[in-house]
Amino acid sequence: MLKLYNELANWWPLLSTYEDYAEEAAFFGQVLSQAGLPPSSSLLELGSGGGSNAFHLKKIFSQVTLTDLSPRMLAVSQRLNPDCEHMEGDMRTLRLGRVFDVVFIHDAIDYMITSQDLRQAMETAYVHGHLGGMALFVPDYVREIFQPSTEHGGHDGDGRALRYLEWTYDPDENDHTYTTEFVYVLREDGHPAQVEHDQHICGLFSRDEWSTLLRDVGFQPEIIRDSYERDLFLARKPGS
Repeated sequence: MLKLYNELANWWPLLSTYEDYAEEAAFFGQVLSQAGLPPSSSLLELGSGGGSNAFHLKKIFSQVTLTDLSPRMLAVSQRLNPDCEHMEGDMRTLRLGRVFDVVFIHDAIDYMITSQDLRQAMETAYVHGHLGGMALFVPDYVREIFQPSTEHGGHDGDGRALRYLEWTYDPDENDHTYTTEFVYVLREDGHPAQVEHDQHICGLFSRDEWSTLLRDVGFQPEIIRDSYERDLFLARKPGS
């Protein structure tokens, strides 16, 4: 498992605070509400990570279940969202035996690096959705809009601080992946700063590949563009 989601998981709130998610989470909520979110609805988030999206989205749901592959990231989320149900599981194989009004996958979907991985995650979303329910997928990129980038950031905390450099590039345009290199500088009071490197391999698929896979699974998909120029996939499960 990647360092960020394992031994460095307790640093997550200093890399990406829950406040950083307020604007896009509000947009996700607006998309779902306009699509016909029923009253007293339920949400399943796959790959929920530190729970930052859920912190904002839970305000419009009566019941929220958060799942992630990393128990350490779930522990971070539990501190932020003690009112939500948390369960460990792989989005490709998870089967809870329950259905929800909405299934949501944020950028954790990027770690599906093959078509089979992506389809399995879509199947998990499909089997956990009510008839007539919705799934919302939010990949960072589709093939058509990918651009190399470099970003940096981080925050100060209580007796500790983090800064990071994020470098995203595509070493082979003929495959279905791109690479993001992270360098983290971690500082705690009374200790020398330490530097960690993490390489994230992410999936990169075209709009047509996304739409075809969603239809093959059984969804009726549409593409929505957000203010970050991302392609969001709102997928409905047919039924009454």
